[in-house]
Amino acid sequence: MIENWAFLKEAKPFIQENFQSAGFEKPTAIQEKTAEWITEKRDVIAESPTGTGKTLAYVLPLLNKIDVNIKHPQVLILAPSRELVMQIFDVVQEFKQGSDIKAVSLIGGANIKKQQEKLKKHPNIVVATPGRVQELIKMKKLKMHEVKTIVLDEADQLLVPEHMKTIQAIIKSTLKERQILCFSATLKDETVQLIKEMTSEPEVLKIARSEEEAQKVGHYYLLCDQRDKVKLLQKLSRLEDMHALVFVRDITNLSIYAEKLAYHHVDLGVLHSEAKKAERAIILKEFEQREFPLLLATDIAARGIDIDDLPYVIHADLPNEEGYIHRSGRTGRAGKEGAVISLVTPQEHTTLKKMAKKLHLSLQEIVYKQGQLHLAPKQA
Repeated sequence: MIENWAFLKEAKPFIQENFQSAGFEKPTAIQEKTAEWITEKRDVIAESPTGTGKTLAYVLPLLNKIDVNIKHPQVLILAPSRELVMQIFDVVQEFKQGSDIKAVSLIGGANIKKQQEKLKKHPNIVVATPGRVQELIKMKKLKMHEVKTIVLDEADQLLVPEHMKTIQAIIKSTLKERQILCFSATLKDETVQLIKEMTSEPEVLKIARSEEEAQKVGHYYLLCDQRDKVKLLQKLSRLEDMHALVFVRDITNLSIYAEKLAYHHVDLGVLHSEAKKAERAIILKEFEQREFPLLLATDIAARGIDIDDLPYVIHADLPNEEGYIHRSGRTGRAGKEGAVISLVTPQEHTTLKKMAKKLHLSLQEIVYKQGQLHLAPKQA
């Protein structure tokens, strides 16, 4: 229970109040295990499934360490997408209530002059995309000498070749005794090795989804020909409780699916990297309010989008293992129930079975019959 969480007992009153008013009864495993390390200024590399409270795991202890008398940023949180930056920023805003802590969000594509004005108000916490941070550092508008902690959220996405030099440059702009915290749902061994080279004797933690939580998300597949996937999506959209994030391979496929489904009068939204920030925000809000049953998305939407009580994730195009984990993690968050449905050709079915075996997932075949989904009969 909360009373037994040493960190929270010793945390500043506003943190205790915000945690309890958010309705939490106890910390998640990742929150409980990393709070002490973060408080003790240790570097941390943590892997934990989506929906297990990773953001709060670092936000709470970092809020607790902020000195509001220092008029420069003390914490820099980096994330790979605009959506994730805004999601993290919302969490910071919620849990700093009752304190004098100031936070700002800085994202690429937004008006840089307005962001410079925000920085003049002396924020304690900066949540940002790497490119925009580097830009503002070069312009000498973002002072890094008081930054004590850098967080890499979705570290596996940040530490890819196209971002690597930017991340390294940002880290080098801080003093050597800085703390580095890396959090992600998936961390490859080579990424962990990269992080170890950037950190000092880091604590490494890997948390698996509990058996109880895993059982709350069902993994299913529907066998079909490639040309029938649109027809299947059309049928699924008519299901009574259908509210699904539908993932497709790329923008080209997204356009094809969207056009064909619209032709068949299927209500849907479309989310991809080329859409403007305001446009994406409107689509997400409408989807959350269940104004249409299907939201078609490229993988950009698999990161940083947190939709409450999303019952379905549909893979219209089969991803790789890492993509499957991140996409599927949009449903069944925080221990809620959910279903993941893959539309697969016979060839993709073979790939999916291998993937499921490696990820220790129990797969079940389903069929669409008489306007409903049914488990496929067992073959003799």
